[in-house]
Amino acid sequence: MTALAPKRDEPDLSFLLDHTSHVLRSRMAVALGEIGLTARMHCVLVHALEEERTQVQLAAIGDMDKTTMVVTVDALEKAGLAERRASSTDRRARIIAVTPEGEKMAKRSQEIVDRVHREALEALPERDRANLLRALNSLVEGHLAEPVEASAARRARQ
Repeated sequence: MTALAPKRDEPDLSFLLDHTSHVLRSRMAVALGEIGLTARMHCVLVHALEEERTQVQLAAIGDMDKTTMVVTVDALEKAGLAERRASSTDRRARIIAVTPEGEKMAKRSQEIVDRVHREALEALPERDRANLLRALNSLVEGHLAEPVEASAARRARQ
């Protein structure tokens, strides 16, 4: 005898968001991979260009742990796209500086990111695009702005 799955009263928002996010990330990975970058490398380049930022600040912006950030910056340095330098405002701090070649690559990668996003939105009828963006922004700025405390999430799994 097979157990029946519980009746769903609500749409599976987790699946919808996870699936679309996964597919969008995979398309982004393929597109950026064509120029030798990862999404993390792109993130570091564009945010390091905005203003002088430390590796810790860039890791927070890109939601990367310390090890992932080190590996990402090492790859950017190896490719000649960025380098670690002393901060101009705090000699104790090290910043990630984008090289001239890195600036060119950031421009190319931003064009790719914009194209992938545009193609995803163009898959929707025009009238739905602004509604989707408005709804997602409302969630990001409101109810889903911050994750729950990690210890609470761990307790649920145990």
